[in-house]
Amino acid sequence: MSWTTFLNDTMGRIGALQKETPEMFAGFNTMSKAAKKNGALDEKTKELIALGIGISTRCDSCIGFHVKSLVRLKTTREELCEALEMIGYMGGGPSIAYSAKALEAFDEFTKR
Repeated sequence: MSWTTFLNDTMGRIGALQKETPEMFAGFNTMSKAAKKNGALDEKTKELIALGIGISTRCDSCIGFHVKSLVRLKTTREELCEALEMIGYMGGGPSIAYSAKALEAFDEFTKR
């Protein structure tokens, strides 16, 4: 599976929904900006938390989007793997399987 193709396809589907529900997306975008701003926690830490939630809820698109953000934020493979250890510990087997997907996405997105 190509994570880039998967996210592009997902964005196409989300774009179609956004045309039908612009007010929902306006609210979601406002919430996203507020949640991601640097404060007591920096954006990278917040993205690692979001990735943990995406893995624990088994959301492939969440994994792709948050890993892509973590690459943009210059997260190292070592930082990611430490976070994946904690995510696997808290979520057990299913989280370990989805953590492997996150590592695969990281490796793809860092090849650019």
